[in-house]
Amino acid sequence: MKKLDEDLLICDMAETYGVLDYRVLPLTLSASLAYGLRSNSRIKMKMFGINYDMNQMMMAGMLDRLSLLVYAKTKDGQKGKNYPKMLVRELTGNDGKEKVSGFKSGEDFMKMRAKILGGKDG
Repeated sequence: MKKLDEDLLICDMAETYGVLDYRVLPLTLSASLAYGLRSNSRIKMKMFGINYDMNQMMMAGMLDRLSLLVYAKTKDGQKGKNYPKMLVRELTGNDGKEKVSGFKSGEDFMKMRAKILGGKDG
């Protein structure tokens, strides 16, 4: 954690435990305290590549659903035009389209299967 971002670790330790300088603590104690930080602490979110915690995502989802309910009552909603932007999609970068690949023949499928399973070209 220290190597990843010491400033975030210091902020989380100060906020959670009131420890302004974790380096004065015995190493095992500071390690235990760091391990015990909440899953939505700054350092843990950075470790796991999470930009938004669950509460933020749930609120964004609720806003999206409310927007859809309001949109459905409008003239555009009745015609399926000017669909509102969804906040969850904006936050996650998910465009809602699945990444699907296909094969033109059974032979192409078998080649890819062999490549994935055995590292062979087929």
